[in-house]
Amino acid sequence: MEDNGSRAHKRQVKVGTVVSNKMDKTVVVRVEKVVTHPLYHRQMKRSSKFAAHDENNECNIGDVVEIRSSRPLSRTKRWRVTEILQRSALAR
Repeated sequence: MEDNGSRAHKRQVKVGTVVSNKMDKTVVVRVEKVVTHPLYHRQMKRSSKFAAHDENNECNIGDVVEIRSSRPLSRTKRWRVTEILQRSALAR
């Protein structure tokens, strides 16, 4: 049975690539997905960019990161970087 008084919400989790880290404590993450064209049934890549909070300024361009939805942190930031999955070869 569900407890309706519970405030635990399932947060969205996405994996993407950092495309910009020029802001302080903020990175822009591109998330790609594959969709099927409704008429031609071909696979197409579509991408979205999300501004994510990076508390310690650890992310560099090209890093593969996991982001999780959160409360609004600013006008554009609604995501937080939870983990850096793969470091970029450019940062080395």
